[in-house]
Amino acid sequence: MSAPTAAAAAERVAWRGGRLVLPDRVADDRVLLTVGGRIEAVCRDGDVTADTRRRDLDGAYLLPGLVDVHTHGALGRSFLDGDDVAFDAIVREQARRGVTSLLATTSTAPFADILAALATTRAWMEPGRPGARVLGAHVEGPYFAAAQSGAQDPAHLRNPDDGSVDALLAYADAIRMVSFAPELPGAEDLTRRLVELGIVAAAGHSSATDDVLARCEGLGLSHVIHLWSGQSTTVREGPWRRPGLLEASLASSTLTGEMIADGKHLPATLMALAWKAFGPDRLCLVSDATSGAGLPDGSTFTLGALTYEVHDGVGMMPDRSAFAGSSTLLDGMLRVVVQQLGVPLFEAVRAASLTPARVVGVDRTKGSLAAGKDADLAVYAPDLTPLETLIAGRTVARGLEGAPT
Repeated sequence: MSAPTAAAAAERVAWRGGRLVLPDRVADDRVLLTVGGRIEAVCRDGDVTADTRRRDLDGAYLLPGLVDVHTHGALGRSFLDGDDVAFDAIVREQARRGVTSLLATTSTAPFADILAALATTRAWMEPGRPGARVLGAHVEGPYFAAAQSGAQDPAHLRNPDDGSVDALLAYADAIRMVSFAPELPGAEDLTRRLVELGIVAAAGHSSATDDVLARCEGLGLSHVIHLWSGQSTTVREGPWRRPGLLEASLASSTLTGEMIADGKHLPATLMALAWKAFGPDRLCLVSDATSGAGLPDGSTFTLGALTYEVHDGVGMMPDRSAFAGSSTLLDGMLRVVVQQLGVPLFEAVRAASLTPARVVGVDRTKGSLAAGKDADLAVYAPDLTPLETLIAGRTVARGLEGAPT
């Protein structure tokens, strides 16, 4: 790949000689034009003017920067640490993987720790920071059902009616999404308040039945987190079957949802079912990566006050009774979906870029290679190894060396 040169802020660049991953196809016969930090056009090579600088992709894929709306950490650091050192390490590693935007995701912990992480998130939303851009926070917990808490710390679970919501929503400007159990006391009022503030109300870690979810959906709840993980399923009451959160999610034609496509959380059959039920326009690929992401097997990591282990390429509880988030970042999810499920690359990329961008309301400027959008780009090798990541037309990271991890 040809080396970049220093360029003026408004220089026109033609990205040519590669394969452009557009929302509806992979185009071998198109060039991407960027001017400064924006995409100007997708055009043919013959339409490029002589004064335009060429960047030869040497057969690589050019993707829109990936958008991860559910990610907790990497390299032994967590957004819940709430400090600049942790944020810096995580967003730089995310950028190396082709992620250009993310939601700093918290987890169930002492409430003061969540608020401290939100304060740091607010500061990292400012321009000029390194690595992947922090769009805001995804507050995952502490309003979860104990029976579906999974790796969330049960000692710090709360109900939304306990008086804590006011303190949480003092950081509404830094929050893009809150996930909670719809059956808890105060969940309906929380849904109303989130929707009024323009925050995505999402269901997760829940024992809800379908009628309970429907009530919150009627109030504006629009998203469900990590399908199958922390989701109630059908129960019997005498001869009657009561669908749970999982079945209600899969049957919906309006909810958006998430899939952890690390090849560990879900077997191929369930990933295929999620893809069939939601499709790439409603399903977000998410990493749900913890601070164990990027660490070798046998490494320990923390999520709040609890300690977990990377085992067999995934985060696990010490007793192996449950997963504890993923140790794979979003580039790895793309490889699984394309190489193991056989999903077309352009659809997999849509689920990892345009769809999550739409879910959190930034699709006018991010998520696809389209005129007028930010020049947030990821260059991937033919084997889907990330090579280079650009934000607003500027290189922010070089990718991985050697084989995919």
